[in-house]
Amino acid sequence: MAFKRGMDIAVSGVGLVIASPIMLLTAILIKIDSPGKVLFMQERIGKDGKVFKIAKFRSMCTGAEHTGSGVYSGKDDARVTRVGKFIRATSIDELPQLYNILKGDMSLIGPRPPLTYHPWTIDKYTEEQLHMFDVRPGITGWAQIHGRKSVEWNKRIELNVWYVRHISFWLDLKIFFMTFLKILRNDDNENTGETVIKQNVKYNGDE
Repeated sequence: MAFKRGMDIAVSGVGLVIASPIMLLTAILIKIDSPGKVLFMQERIGKDGKVFKIAKFRSMCTGAEHTGSGVYSGKDDARVTRVGKFIRATSIDELPQLYNILKGDMSLIGPRPPLTYHPWTIDKYTEEQLHMFDVRPGITGWAQIHGRKSVEWNKRIELNVWYVRHISFWLDLKIFFMTFLKILRNDDNENTGETVIKQNVKYNGDE
C-alpha cells in the first residue's frame, strides 16, 4: 500500500503540472458559459467510511443537484451546460480530483466514492459491501471499466469489493489503460435507467 500511495503522489503531482493549462482554460470557459463557481464540491464516502469533499469542475447549472432529477443525469439533461457537455464527455471534469489524491482523500485507482445518501446511507451497506471502503476511493476503478454508469449500484459495489480483494500493481495498470480506451470511446457515460434496485435487503422496507 505504501508503494501505491507513493505512485499516487507522483502521478497526481506530475498530472497537475501537465494538465494545468487545460484546467486553467476549462475554468475560464466555465465562468464565461454560466454563472456560478468553477468547482463543484460534494461530500462523498471515502476510506473507512470517512466523509470528504470531492472536487470536480462544475458541468451543470448552479443548484442542479436540488432540481429536476436530482443526482440522476441522463441524456440531454437541460441542467448540463454547453461547456459541461464537453468536459463530461472527455472526463476533464474529474481533473481537480488529482488534488484530492495529493491530499490523501483518494487514489488514482480504486472504487468510485459514493454520495453520503446515494445509493443509500452507509448504515445500509451490508458487511460484505462495506469492504469497498477498505481502500482509498479512486478517480477510476474496476467498476468503471465494466459498465460505469450503465451498471446498477449493487453490481457496482460487488465489482468494487472484488477489486479490493484482488488489488495489485498489475491490476491497477490494466484499469489505468482500459480507462483511457473508455474515455476515447465515451463508453457508458450516461445513466440509461434505474441505477438502484430497491428490492435489496439493505432497505428492509424502510423506504
